[in-house]
Amino acid sequence: MISEQLHTRLLENLSTAILLLDDKLCLSHINAAAESLLGLSGNRHVGEPIDMLLVDAQSTVQTLRETLESGRPHTRREAILTTSSGGKIDKSTVDYTITPIEDIPGSALIVEIQPIDRLLRISREETLFSAQESTHALLKGMAHEIKNPLGGLRGAAQLLEHELNDDGLKEYTQIIIDESDRLRNLVDRMLGPAKAQTLEPTNIHEVLERVRQLTEAEAGTRVKIRRDYDPSIPDLSADRERLIQATLNITRNAVQALSSQAGENDNAKITITTRIIRQFTIGGQNHRLVCRIDICDNGPGIPEDLQDKVFIPMVSGHASNSGLGLSIAQSIVNQHHGLIAFTSEVGDTCFSIYLPLETSV
Repeated sequence: MISEQLHTRLLENLSTAILLLDDKLCLSHINAAAESLLGLSGNRHVGEPIDMLLVDAQSTVQTLRETLESGRPHTRREAILTTSSGGKIDKSTVDYTITPIEDIPGSALIVEIQPIDRLLRISREETLFSAQESTHALLKGMAHEIKNPLGGLRGAAQLLEHELNDDGLKEYTQIIIDESDRLRNLVDRMLGPAKAQTLEPTNIHEVLERVRQLTEAEAGTRVKIRRDYDPSIPDLSADRERLIQATLNITRNAVQALSSQAGENDNAKITITTRIIRQFTIGGQNHRLVCRIDICDNGPGIPEDLQDKVFIPMVSGHASNSGLGLSIAQSIVNQHHGLIAFTSEVGDTCFSIYLPLETSV
């Protein structure tokens, strides 16, 4: 028979979040991992109904009741757990298992909760990296196949132009030459920057202030830009001009999204935030310190059917947009061993740029 003191010590030393509930679905015990995950204090909340501790927990409570009545364990994958701490609503994605128990006095159910947000994020990042590499390889192949015949077309048009005496006909050869140059430039833009990076000590806030100035000059008074900078972020080794280009591409997209609902949003706003993140994984590699730049807008959001494709060249939700801006931005940030990720819903779209600081100078 396991003593109550021993099982309590075991629960407290588990990294998995554990809740014990009695037959009325009131909390009888919560271990340290669960306190951290849910933002609760066991001393204050023991004896309270579980539906008072979680937000929007109707389906979870129903599952708990069904498990209690059936006596059979239940597991749910990728559930959204909503908690409220200090007036702030937090959502996390978890796997949880509910198991009926009989040998722990005062408890009828044990709930094991495993947060999986970090695993899902790493999985999404790996998918992004893989898609970026595949897209770049495809574009390199396309560039080779397109540039060769374009060069031939352009050369033939130039030779033909020298043979023509009629200026009216030369106008047509010039169209061929100009359109060949336009297509070549388009392919080069799709491939992203071709020159080697020029790395130098770079203050990320100087980059962002330059982007802010350019964005305000282009958008005028239509959009307000709010800044929330962390002044403790050290310089990083980066190509300043390319980071300006990558960040500017994102803010321009935000301005375009906000402008698309002109008259509907009198409080059009872009918020630029910087923070330091510790022990963060990018592309399977853990970094001790990472600079995170959030560029958020309160526009209409990205359509759900485009969210998996926003970093693919030529994909855009706006007719006037080439669809290259985010692809180029992702390519530039990847060259800095970083990553761009995003979340989007109506009224809140946020692009996050993650840049490792290990190479800070």
